[in-house]
Amino acid sequence: MRQIILDTETTGLSAAGGDRVLEIGCVELLNRKLTGHHFHHYINPERDSHEDALRVHGITTEFLRDKPKFAEIVDAFVAYCQDAELVIHNAAFDVGFLDKELERLGKPPLRSFVSGIIDTLALAKELYPGKRNSLDALCDRLEVDRSGRDVHGALLDAELLSQVYINLTRGQDALLIDVGIEDTTVAAVPQMDLSTFVLPVLQVSLEEAAAHQDLLKQLDKSSGGKTVWRILEKDVV
Repeated sequence: MRQIILDTETTGLSAAGGDRVLEIGCVELLNRKLTGHHFHHYINPERDSHEDALRVHGITTEFLRDKPKFAEIVDAFVAYCQDAELVIHNAAFDVGFLDKELERLGKPPLRSFVSGIIDTLALAKELYPGKRNSLDALCDRLEVDRSGRDVHGALLDAELLSQVYINLTRGQDALLIDVGIEDTTVAAVPQMDLSTFVLPVLQVSLEEAAAHQDLLKQLDKSSGGKTVWRILEKDVV
């Protein structure tokens, strides 16, 4: 599976209000392994950054003045992302900006040429309800080194997000973690007769049951009453 971890920096927060993309950074995962095939461009946004945005990324108008415009790199960007699955933190933001840039050039939206988009912010909120789930917070929680991140940069953030994503989803390939890209063989599993095997049933204690109920209440509160068991209870009623 080919996945592209993508991040952008922009002149502000409103694509609809005329803010533009000024940096795109992407790293490639092939079968969940970094390939070293990166895509990175600074872009002349043809406008100044808002003061708040400039404080975040530190990329000045003067620095960007001689950089290519989006129209000059769009074909290379589309070719790089073609048919890949994109992984983006707070995907709605980056996708909204990129779609607006594509629209200005009369091109179809991002989803038309990629196989899908995963939002790691949404994924993190499911795994850690009620907690801070910014990229910095996830790096700290998942022990990803971000010591070199003084300001936001699209390529650096994409590299950090690739490690965060692997850690967030490591349960998906726990059984095949050591299988290389070229080595797809699986060792034969000895057959065992389990027909006479009786699984022991361990009874939960009153203290464990109470602790479990308390945890469910905390999760339910954090999700605003949108937990699966709450929804199922409503369906039954």
